[in-house]
Amino acid sequence: MKVLVVGGAGYVGSHVVHEMVSRGYEVEVLDNLSTGYQDLLPPPTLLHVADAYDPACVTPLVRTGEFDAVMHFAALSLVGDSVQNPRRYFETNVAGGLRLIGACLDADVDKFILSSSAAVYGEPTTVPIPEDHPLRPTSPYGSTKVALESALEAYGKAYGLKHFALRYFNAAGAHPSGTCGERHDPETHLIPNILRAALARRPVRVFGVDYPTRDGSAVRDYIHVLDLADAHILALEALASGNPGGALNLGSDVGMSVFEVIAGAKRVTGLDIQVEPAPRRHGDPAVLIADSTRARQALGWCPRYTSIDSIVETAWQWHRREADGSPGG
Repeated sequence: MKVLVVGGAGYVGSHVVHEMVSRGYEVEVLDNLSTGYQDLLPPPTLLHVADAYDPACVTPLVRTGEFDAVMHFAALSLVGDSVQNPRRYFETNVAGGLRLIGACLDADVDKFILSSSAAVYGEPTTVPIPEDHPLRPTSPYGSTKVALESALEAYGKAYGLKHFALRYFNAAGAHPSGTCGERHDPETHLIPNILRAALARRPVRVFGVDYPTRDGSAVRDYIHVLDLADAHILALEALASGNPGGALNLGSDVGMSVFEVIAGAKRVTGLDIQVEPAPRRHGDPAVLIADSTRARQALGWCPRYTSIDSIVETAWQWHRREADGSPGG
């Protein structure tokens, strides 16, 4: 099967590419490298350096590439930035995403997998969160994901486009080989920021220590990026077998508080990581935990990294390599 991975040089996309190549898929990547990195891709992956939302590029590529499926990871994804620049997010994520999906329809590519997000739910009323929870995003970023999911559902009914919208919770970790990992600028994710603070011997900021949780810090569901990659491949295989798709949560179904993640990082690194309390960030829910039952049943998916220590360990190896400038990092 030949697959175009759009945004495949980014964090999650590059891990999916690594796993697909190792399993014998023919993969090409389209990425403008604005937030992606060519060195995260396994050689000899064919990389098209161009804007995924430019019809002059994406339309002929999809039309002539003879792809069986498209995976879509390219999107602006900073929640705070989306609040400050909603026009940019809607014009890029929604208008651009629709052009990409349209190019697939025009080229008779009938399988599409969208990188979606738990941000579609907003402030949850039920925890763990099932897929049929009301979609009430609290940020323009989350709203852009809802818009694309809605389009895919309508296109599936009207045009037969088989698709999955995979709603990630907190992606974390790195490839244990050290060939790819998390590299963001700015970095907004908790685990990399904890590990960078550990390497710099400085405190890590904890936003909110007065939540109504077991230790006062926010609780999140952390899922290893390779478990996400496995789910994408299983979803692709399901579509190829005739499954019409739909929306699926991808999480560990276990909530870890910020302080519990820091404790795990202390165990992994052997370092005494200090904490700097900070006010809550606007719009951050106290608890976000997935109910991934549907994905486990529909795809036969079973996450392999089941402890926070195992997730942090892979991230720690990656960030130490990055800090040292070692090969593979």
